[in-house]
Amino acid sequence: MPARAEKERLNLLLGSHLTTIHETLQVLDQTPSSSSFDSKVSWEDVLKMADQVSKQATTVGMLWSGDKPESKAIEENMTSYFNNLQGFLLVSHGSMVGAGPTLSSSIHESVKQVVDSCFRLMKETVSLYGSHNEVQKQSVPQLVGVVWEACSALKKTPSSNITAIGRGMTKVAVSVKDVLREMKELKPGSSDDPADTDDNSSEGELGNDLSLEEMKIAERAIVVVSDTVSVLKELIRSITGLIKMEKPNDNSGFVDSLEKLLQLCQELSQQIDEIGACLYPPQEISSIEAAMEKIHSIIDGMQVEIGQLQGSSDTFLETCNGLRSSMKELVSELSNSSIADIEDSVENITLADK
Repeated sequence: MPARAEKERLNLLLGSHLTTIHETLQVLDQTPSSSSFDSKVSWEDVLKMADQVSKQATTVGMLWSGDKPESKAIEENMTSYFNNLQGFLLVSHGSMVGAGPTLSSSIHESVKQVVDSCFRLMKETVSLYGSHNEVQKQSVPQLVGVVWEACSALKKTPSSNITAIGRGMTKVAVSVKDVLREMKELKPGSSDDPADTDDNSSEGELGNDLSLEEMKIAERAIVVVSDTVSVLKELIRSITGLIKMEKPNDNSGFVDSLEKLLQLCQELSQQIDEIGACLYPPQEISSIEAAMEKIHSIIDGMQVEIGQLQGSSDTFLETCNGLRSSMKELVSELSNSSIADIEDSVENITLADK
């Protein structure tokens, strides 16, 4: 059979395998019920199957280490490769029994990275069939390496609901700290510096031209965000302490409460992002005030949820009250700014009339 016809046949075979894997991935989008499996598949079994996928990728890569591979060799390796990948997906699905939204999302993301890397390797392998481009063939070892990395990354994937949620909360805290760092870089402009009025000033100077009034608001907002970081740290510390004392079941109602707390943390982070974005001139006072109202409601919800878990410590309550206090001061500063804006508007109208 001519090389062109062989390549078309390999492409048809590849398309069939890709369709099967895509259909299996759609099943993975749904968390399995305990009745679907005799028992939950351990994460160790998932790692073992991933190791098989990694080894098969190595075998595929070796096809190009010598002379040009025959189409039959590519076909046989393709079949073995996708059989291993299919087995890996089914085992991964079995490990998701009892998984909540956060753990399911973490597993799905890690599994998809493995699948995507496998697709790229096999598509490149079929694409190279009949090619005499030696430089292009060097892409195969690189793609094999990508598969290795994706399979290895599974070792870092959380294997329990509590671990996944804990990482999610930590990620939120880091995100809020990043916003705090950026806010601390805000600086007032200098009316005595001609460069401030230079139309050609670089974009890197964004946030260095706040008025004194705007800077006061920014400073108050920095305190609010700093206190928010403290709330998140104490929340994580309280939950960690509760887990150590009670060692709750990973599939219990305890996890449902943690999922709600994580959602509240994420909503809190969104409001902090909103405040940070609104501090650049011209400052959006009404948007900052709206964000503050939502933060008040979120903190109230956190206290209720962790109180039901009996994990609310005096320190956590103190940090929440500290945040409320700093928000009150920011609201006061915003109010003063609003009054000043109204007075300026009235003065401008008066001057215009004259």
